[in-house]
Amino acid sequence: MLALALAAATLAAGVGPARATTECRGLQVCVRVVGPWVVVPTAQRAQRPRVEFQLSCPRGFVVGGLDAELSDVAIAVGFTGKLGSPVNPGITTARAAVFVASYTGSSPRAATFRPHLGCIPASGGGGGPTPFRLAVPVSPTAFPPGQPIVRRAGTLRLRPGATQTVVRRCAAGERLVGGWHAVGFSTARPPRAALVASVIATQTVRAGGVTVVVRSGSVLLGVRAIVQVGAVCAGGP
Repeated sequence: MLALALAAATLAAGVGPARATTECRGLQVCVRVVGPWVVVPTAQRAQRPRVEFQLSCPRGFVVGGLDAELSDVAIAVGFTGKLGSPVNPGITTARAAVFVASYTGSSPRAATFRPHLGCIPASGGGGGPTPFRLAVPVSPTAFPPGQPIVRRAGTLRLRPGATQTVVRRCAAGERLVGGWHAVGFSTARPPRAALVASVIATQTVRAGGVTVVVRSGSVLLGVRAIVQVGAVCAGGP
């Protein structure tokens, strides 16, 4: 009776049961991978800023399913997939997935999302992109979609009350064409606004590298927080 009363009080307070994530739904063999709560920028410009976060499966696995938990329903989140047919694990997805999120609300607040991957053995997916080709090409100068870029990401654990610098560069023979960074918190629930505000990250692109300077407040003490920094690189001359 006491347990029922506590449950009723919880529901009355507007706190419902946790939602079961669906990244492994319909997959017979599936390994779940859960990321941190990733901070989403909440600037109120017409062109809303977005955050990217790369999450990887264990070696020998590819992404077979995806899901996310949101701290706010106004967060729009998706992922980047490769072109090919059919849309399938190992064709649309690879070992890692890049989640892309933006805040669409009208009231700035601490917005975060937690990405989830459902990973399946690589042998269970397709062998790679299979672009559709016409029997007679429309133009001899047209090419099927390829993979002209590679993402080189690194993660650093943040220290309370410290200023840390992270630099990511492309490999020899590659060209830097973009970059990203994301701050994440490994907490059971969405991080409080004060915790989100305690980490300030500034990104610059210079000297062929992506540099991020992170300043962390003392409120971070006892919390595992990370910054992910990535370089988007293109190969060839």
